[in-house]
This record gives sequence, structure tokens and C-alpha cells, in this order.
Amino acid sequence: MIHLKTFNKKELAEFVSSGDFRKYDFLPITEQRAKSQIRNPKADDEQALLILAFDDDRLAGYLGCFPDHFLIDGNPVKYAWLSTIYVSNEFRGKRIAQTLLNKAFEEYNGAISITEFTKEAESLYNKIGVFQYIESKKGKRYYFRSDLATVIPSKKPETKPMKPLFRITDLGINSLLSVKNYFSEKPDFTFEILDKIDTESAEFISRFKSNRNAAEINWIMENPWVLEGKSKEEKYLFSNTAQVFRYHWVKIYDHHGVLETCSLLFIRDGHLKIPYLFSNSDLTLYIDFLSYFIIEKKIKTLTSYQTTLNEKIITAKGFPKIYERDFERRYMFHKRFFEKLPENFTPYFQDGDGDCAMT
Repeated sequence: MIHLKTFNKKELAEFVSSGDFRKYDFLPITEQRAKSQIRNPKADDEQALLILAFDDDRLAGYLGCFPDHFLIDGNPVKYAWLSTIYVSNEFRGKRIAQTLLNKAFEEYNGAISITEFTKEAESLYNKIGVFQYIESKKGKRYYFRSDLATVIPSKKPETKPMKPLFRITDLGINSLLSVKNYFSEKPDFTFEILDKIDTESAEFISRFKSNRNAAEINWIMENPWVLEGKSKEEKYLFSNTAQVFRYHWVKIYDHHGVLETCSLLFIRDGHLKIPYLFSNSDLTLYIDFLSYFIIEKKIKTLTSYQTTLNEKIITAKGFPKIYERDFERRYMFHKRFFEKLPENFTPYFQDGDGDCAMT
């Protein structure tokens, strides 16, 4: 017999502090992710953050909800992102995923959105027929170092025996790139790299239309879901550790000392993303800074859905990419969610909206 249990902030805190979340065959959440969710400034005390599905007394699956809201005419329109959904193979065929989803729809009155879904999950969402696509974001992935030993075997497993050859090729290419990049110079304008948003930045970004304010971005930086250098929680099936996972708040000043760009960057094991970007400039100085930062931090790739930035990079001089690929990030809204939004509503999503800035 399948039954469900939901957890709001208080209940999730008790669930984790008691250690009960560890007593199952697999973890439904990590302690770090739970604490971060509880501190989410957009989460109400009674909103469901986690839903567990049990088959009798055995945990069969779970679904995570990530509360958010749009401010429309000064009023919050509340909704949640589907953050995780998992059903153990042992319990497949019992429509548990559908049951979990239906419970999330009930908890949030249909105000549900999703992104960064797998092909399997997308097939399920389309099959149940309650979601509708909204405009996707077109993105780019830029490559700065050769990583054939990882990329080729992952796409063509039959080439795994050739990994030593790929590593030698990577070493040769990256050595040449290092020589070339050695002569790059530090930008001649003022910039700052901080570990949180300061007062000047907060005032600056308040002038822009955004789904997150300074306090909310600081919460992201101070409450990561992924822990750096820790042992992986083997019983948790989603991302939870990395060798390097760091947020950086960047401020760029023009040649007259006026703040013109603020941005949140985060690096995960050599891969760079730009969750938030606020600028009243043509981004020339920001791209110069990125070029320096990428070389200085030995970045392997940058994935960006910042459309204006990507357009400027096309003609930028000195940007150290050696290859690029097109990417697409798709979004779905529950059909009932549209009823809560104005006609022709534009969400103005940045790269970090949803839980994309957290992992």
C-alpha cells in the first residue's frame, strides 16, 4: 500500500536533526541540502519541501520542491520548482512517480515549474499531459582546455582502452595553450572578487528586473547544496560533493571608477557558470575580466545562457575559447500555473533561476 508523507520547514528540520533520514536504503535528502532549503527566504513555513512515498514501511521514492515566487505588481505569485524526483527500481511499475507529482500539484495548487530535466523525466512529464513548454533559453558551452580523455570515452565507451593516448594528446594541447595564455595580462581596469554581495552591489542590482535580490543571492552563496572536498553521500543519488565548488561575486568598474557590472560566478571542478549578470555596459570589460579569470582559474568550460553576453563573445578579441557548442535549456509550467499569471507574462529567467545556481 503506497502512502505519502510531506515535510515543511519545521518537519524537515526535525527529520534531519533526528537522523531519521538516514535509516532508509537510500537517502531522500542530504543534511546540507535540507538546511539550505529550510533557510530559503522564498519558502513559507507551511510549504512542502520534501515528499516521501512509502510502500508499507519501506521508502520507495521521493520528490523535492524548491519554493519560489514572482513579484507581479508588487505582489508575490508563489510556486515551486520540482527539484528532485526519484523512485527505487525495486518499486517501479507502481505509478509512484505519478503519485508523487500529483501530491506536489495538490500542495502548490498546480503552481509548479521544471527545468534541467532528463529525457526520461521529460517523457514522463509529457505523458501525464499537465505541463506546457514556455520559451526556452539558447545557450553556449565554451571550451578552453582539451579534455579528450573524458569527453570521447563518455560518448563512445568502446574507446576507453585509448584513454592513455587521449591523455597524452590533452597534455600536448594544454601545454601549448598554457604557453599562449602565459602572456595574457591582468585587466587594466578595477574589479573586485568578493565572497558575498556588499551594499554597493545590492544598490546597483536593485535597478534591474530580476527574480532574485541581493539577500537571496547571498543565501545561495552561503548555503550551497554541494559541499567542497567532503566524502560523497553514496546513498544519495543526486549531486552533493565536488572537489572544487566556489561562488564568486564580481564587480567591474569602468575606467572612471564607476560600477558598471555585477555578476555571480560559480566554479565546479573546473567548469564555470554565470548564474546572475547585471550590467549597464556593453560587456566589453566584463568579457576582458572573464578571459583573465578563465585563464587564472584554469577553467575547462563555461556554460552560459546569458544571451547578450554570448552575442558579444562572438566578436570579442582575446576570448580564450578553443571550441564552442550550442545548448538549450527548456522550461515547463503546469497548465494551472498559467491561470495565476498575467497574459503574455515573461519570467525573465537568468541562468541561476530554479535550482540551477545550487548545483
